[in-house]
Amino acid sequence: MAGDHAHPEEGGPVKTFLEHLEDFRWVLVKSIVAVGLAMLVCLAAGNYVVQIIKWPLTRTTISYPGTNQVAIVSFGTNHLGNFRLSTEQQQAFNLGSNRFVSVQIEPVLDGTNQVLGWRVNDDPQAIADAHRLHIELVNLSPAGGFFVAFQVALYGGLVLASPLVFYFIMSFVFPALRMSEQKYVYRGLFVGVLLFLTGAAFCYFTLLPLTLAASQMYSNWLGLGAMQWRAEDYISFVCKFILGMGLGFELPVVLLTLVKLGVLSYGSLSSARRYMIVINLILGAVLTSPEVLTQMAMFVPLQVLYELTVAIAWYWEQTDRAMARRRLLLVLVLAGALAAFIWRVIWPWFDHWWHR
Repeated sequence: MAGDHAHPEEGGPVKTFLEHLEDFRWVLVKSIVAVGLAMLVCLAAGNYVVQIIKWPLTRTTISYPGTNQVAIVSFGTNHLGNFRLSTEQQQAFNLGSNRFVSVQIEPVLDGTNQVLGWRVNDDPQAIADAHRLHIELVNLSPAGGFFVAFQVALYGGLVLASPLVFYFIMSFVFPALRMSEQKYVYRGLFVGVLLFLTGAAFCYFTLLPLTLAASQMYSNWLGLGAMQWRAEDYISFVCKFILGMGLGFELPVVLLTLVKLGVLSYGSLSSARRYMIVINLILGAVLTSPEVLTQMAMFVPLQVLYELTVAIAWYWEQTDRAMARRRLLLVLVLAGALAAFIWRVIWPWFDHWWHR
């Protein structure tokens, strides 16, 4: 049949609808099998995966508002907690002039009786740990452990099997594309993977510790305890946050690929800016804690990436590329100066005001 094999520039062989449906069915089967096998691997190594998910929690730092003294109380090797003393307690206990004081509770003989007393123990490790968030992840139901294991296997399996799933999807889509279109998609996939990893790493190392600390501070401000969290809630929140941030960082690649394919243009991207501001604000509200600081910490990089996408689309449409490069360079220099001013001046002031 003459239409079975098209010219290479026009893509792969022409197939009927049922043949495409059969190919799509096999893509689904292979993707499900890949995810299933990856889930089994993550289930067998569940304790290691949980340690990776808990890492941001162990690296989260907290601050204590005000200037009152903070007592780090221990009994033997057990840490009982960190307590911000009132002015009356500071005067009664007289623990010294340091803001953070390590106090050791221990048995003391009072005649023939043994009572509990305390002594100031200048333990630098205990004082350093006082600046870290100490929250225990717990299961509150008999089936909680199995549900957590399934969560760990699901999210870990999706991440582990994602390269194979992308490969299966691309093997289904690529025959429908021209050679020139395939070139743009290849480039988009390469840059997209880098941006996804960048977004996930930014969320994991920077945004998550900030969000977890803000969540604990917000609970304390409401007068609620926040020393224990449900393990399934924490794992779900962290995994969705990381995946959402990674996918958000991939948006420029998708948009620029559509620009190269002629689906979008600089004009359509520029006119959609107001909608993207709303969408990014909604993503910041849904994927982070209900607190303005972390919502803006997610909104700002997503919106900056969109503005860079609009600028690149504008550059591609310019006939005088040299003039366009000079304008872009000037805009980047001004944006960098503004970011440096915010980071060096505005942010320290805001952080000081926030933690007063």
